[in-house]
Amino acid sequence: MKKKIHIAVVCMICAALCALSACKKQAAPAQDAAVPVTAVKVLKTDLPWNIEYPAQIVGSLEIQVRAQVGGILKARLFDEGAYVKQGTQLFQIDPKEYEVALQKAEGALAQAQSEESRTKRDYERMKILRADNAISRKDFDDSLSAYEAAQAAVKVAKAGVNEAKINLEYTKVLAPISGITGKEAQSVGSLVSPSGNGLLTTMVQIHPLWANFSMPSSQFYKLASGYLAGTITLDEKGETPLYVEAITSDGRVYPEKGKIIFFDSTENVKTASLAIKAEFPNPKNQRMLMPGQFVRVRLIGATYKDAVLIPSSAVLSTPTGNLVYVVDENNTLKAQPITAQMQDDLYIVTEGLKGGETIISAGLIKMRPEMKVTPEIQEFTLPVSAQTIAPSTATAVNVDDFDKALGKAVEADEQSIEDAPAAQSATAK
Repeated sequence: MKKKIHIAVVCMICAALCALSACKKQAAPAQDAAVPVTAVKVLKTDLPWNIEYPAQIVGSLEIQVRAQVGGILKARLFDEGAYVKQGTQLFQIDPKEYEVALQKAEGALAQAQSEESRTKRDYERMKILRADNAISRKDFDDSLSAYEAAQAAVKVAKAGVNEAKINLEYTKVLAPISGITGKEAQSVGSLVSPSGNGLLTTMVQIHPLWANFSMPSSQFYKLASGYLAGTITLDEKGETPLYVEAITSDGRVYPEKGKIIFFDSTENVKTASLAIKAEFPNPKNQRMLMPGQFVRVRLIGATYKDAVLIPSSAVLSTPTGNLVYVVDENNTLKAQPITAQMQDDLYIVTEGLKGGETIISAGLIKMRPEMKVTPEIQEFTLPVSAQTIAPSTATAVNVDDFDKALGKAVEADEQSIEDAPAAQSATAK
């Protein structure tokens, strides 16, 4: 009986092993079946450095207009917020006391000149008498000293007249620059003084305008080191104009091209960035850009030479770094680690790919190394924002190499300011 049971158990085990072997044979073809995937070709082309940075517009000159003499403010002769040219009268301070002071100074000058004439005549007579030994040496010296003192008094009186004239001129407060006026700080009828409430208004020069922004130190390093290594170029001859574009909050591009005039020499340790200043001409004094306005700026002219580009959807971030799945000639996946940086929803690959490879661009989580796939190649092109922008030659700054753009401020363009109407209105009480 025991022998029969033993034989039955052995038969059952053999049957189970046969069934398991059959299942494995049926499952093996399923593992070998190629999985359809979406793939792209790695692109190798020139890519412009079109990274945007937030910036704030400021006037190239921002000054305070102050009273240089004291008195009652009689009139305001400009419209607040209007554009005025240099030399335009802005305020009138009561000139009466300064007119009187000028008259007194002119009278003192006349007296001094009269005394000079008298002492000169005495001195001329004393010279003749001294020649005949008709007077003592002391009398002659006294006449000479009196004449010299009178000459000095005339100089002092002339200086007093000049001072009185200057003070009288200061009662007319003129615009020291061409620009936009601010609000009046003192109303008509107020008593103003240079040492007290002397601030009358402010002015901002809007031709040219400056844009202050910061570039992360890491990007500055990539830009500078890429230029030195030859991976970032201006063009083959190094003569492409390097300029800056300003984009307003509504997406409009400011028509004038800016140029970099300042790179900070030290890094801001709090923000890990470098301060940069760009200058934008505004020859028509238009208000598309205004001091205090926030815009975005974009550096135009620097180009990644023969950049290896892949879409961001093709990159899988792992704890050990970024990787892509490369499809080899046998349609088998290979996990390839890469070193890359992102720009415009693209990755610029510096290590790991050479260009022309086929990589998986979707469903990366489901992919595994050595997996058999059937790639469906999709076209991969640069987005419009990453297309090369033709440099403007009208206002761009031609440079021989990138060092000039990084290390030397460029002189401001010499452009004449077109006449702009300055509305003036008297508000005298």
